[in-house]
Amino acid sequence: MCYLSLFNNDTEIISLRNVNRVQNVVVVIVCRRKMMTQVPKVRLAGGLEVCRILNGMWQVSGAHGPVDQTKAVQAMQAYVNAGLTTFDMADIYGPAEEIFGHFNSQVKSKASGDALQLLQGLTKWVPRPGPMDRKVVEKALQRSMSRMQVESLDCVQFHWWDYRDRRYLEALGHLSDLQQDGLIRELSLTNFDTQRLEEISNRGIRISSNQVQYSLIDQRPAAKMEAFCLSHGIQLLTYGTLAGGLLSERYLGKEEPTGRAELSNASLSKYKNVIDSWGGWGLFQELLVALDTVAKHHSCSIANVATRYVLDRPVVGGVIVGCRLGIAGAEHIEDSLRSCRPELALTPGDLRPVEDVLQRSRDLMSLIGDCGDEYRK
Repeated sequence: MCYLSLFNNDTEIISLRNVNRVQNVVVVIVCRRKMMTQVPKVRLAGGLEVCRILNGMWQVSGAHGPVDQTKAVQAMQAYVNAGLTTFDMADIYGPAEEIFGHFNSQVKSKASGDALQLLQGLTKWVPRPGPMDRKVVEKALQRSMSRMQVESLDCVQFHWWDYRDRRYLEALGHLSDLQQDGLIRELSLTNFDTQRLEEISNRGIRISSNQVQYSLIDQRPAAKMEAFCLSHGIQLLTYGTLAGGLLSERYLGKEEPTGRAELSNASLSKYKNVIDSWGGWGLFQELLVALDTVAKHHSCSIANVATRYVLDRPVVGGVIVGCRLGIAGAEHIEDSLRSCRPELALTPGDLRPVEDVLQRSRDLMSLIGDCGDEYRK
């Protein structure tokens, strides 16, 4: 049995015990005061265990408004206290890596021994087109390590803008070598399509996960990606699962948002465009009504149902839920925890009215293409 402890700012003890291992999932019990919360984890190919609900840090990039970095660092503690210890970021997400690094430094100053492994920091390398020799690749990793204040990277998720520039294979070869050297624990991808994922795997490069857009309204991963990942032991980490917050009670029965005042940040604008392609606001309202019925039956939120739907899909290791760190009142920790509790079990009866709506939507695979193709058009 592995036992970890860490004092938080309230001088409480947070205790984590690995109590059950079923296939790839580890259940972690977080004890704080007299409350106990179950947070499931998934083990990636290299052995790293990450929460099935990941804390997304795109929201600190600046595309969602100004960020107070000091408050953002302070806000991370509440997520860790709740057992949500996995943070997803990128080298292009503004100060995200630095914010994680400051918090990581605080954790290390208070912890010892195994507790130093409490946090999981997943980052992305999103290079501009150019030479991809080993020095370039290693320099990029060292920069992220310095920002995140770590000696090695838990997971590097590699993104590439243009498949016609085949230097992505050269970059991945160096990343794989650096993984063998101990600089990276998990080598992963973000927004790669099935064809390229197969090409990379056939070269003997072990890929742990692929981060892709996956939600009730964007089910392109189910068309091709899931089957390949299932046969090759690759997990999917998903974003856009809540459509930037549009999949919630807040928009149930509301008039269609159109202007900047209503679509006030990058997430809302992006996923409103996805809804327009998928079937439009009218059909989306029908989907919200169906989800609301299921949510009320299970005494949970629309976001819980939308998240659990994707978590239950084959090879989905985790869902990334964006965090407005440092924004008072923007926390959704308890709601996120409800999404992965075992008592929220969606039945075929629950899903039947939801599926009835989905069947009347447009096929985004035909309209957009495979996973990540929206970034390459």
